[in-house]
Amino acid sequence: MLKLSRQYLNWIQNSVFEGEITEVKLKELKQRAKNMMEPEEDSLIIFKSRDVKWLEKETVGKEKNELDTFL
Repeated sequence: MLKLSRQYLNWIQNSVFEGEITEVKLKELKQRAKNMMEPEEDSLIIFKSRDVKWLEKETVGKEKNELDTFL
């Protein structure tokens, strides 16, 4: 997953990546990640920023934390 994520985003630390990505590239990344993941074990969490003050959280795969809000 590290090698895959580095193809699309900038590595920050451990399993954290950031960067700007087009909707097409994001869809491609999610599909390729799904193909590599164990759906009952792994997850990919995507934070979309629409505004500096707000983040939208999307989880692909198993949700490990049921909270909808975070700090």
